[in-house]
Amino acid sequence: MVEVFAGRILLNKDGNFVDPEEALKNKVVGIYFSAGWCPPCRDFTPVLGDFYAELVEEGEPPAQFEVVFVSSDKSTEDMVEYFHDMHGDWLALPWTDDYRIELKKRYNITAVPRLVIVKENGQVITDKGRKQIRDRGLACFQSWLDAAEIFQNFKG
Repeated sequence: MVEVFAGRILLNKDGNFVDPEEALKNKVVGIYFSAGWCPPCRDFTPVLGDFYAELVEEGEPPAQFEVVFVSSDKSTEDMVEYFHDMHGDWLALPWTDDYRIELKKRYNITAVPRLVIVKENGQVITDKGRKQIRDRGLACFQSWLDAAEIFQNFKG
C-alpha cells in the first residue's frame, strides 16, 4: 500500500469509508491537490476523470492506478459538492483530516491543481502529472508504472 496514507481513512465517491491498505495496494497513486473554487482545477478535473476512466474503468484488465483527492476547498460541503459533481470514481482524503496540510508540505504544494504521482512508499515519480497527462495522454501511465517498480498486469 502507499505508506503515505497508512493509518488514514479515505472516502469513495459515495461517501463510504475505504481502507487505503486494500484500495492502494500494488498501485501507482496520483495525489490530486485541487479545489472547486479554482478555475484551472475545474478545467483539469474532467481531463483527469477521462484519463482515469480509460485506464481503470474501461481497461482490461483495469490499470493499477488510483487517484486520491486532497482538497483545498473552504469547507467540507464545498469539497463534497466538487468531489461528487466533477470528479471521477476515485478516492478522497476527508476534508476534516488535517493530514491534508502535512501532505501539502511534504509534496511542496504551493498552488492547485497539482497531480503528484507516487510509488507505494510515497516517493515521487513526478510532480508534473497534470502536464504529462495533457501532453502525452495515456502513454504517460506506462512510464509511471515502470518507475513504480510494482507487479504489472497492465498491457498498454
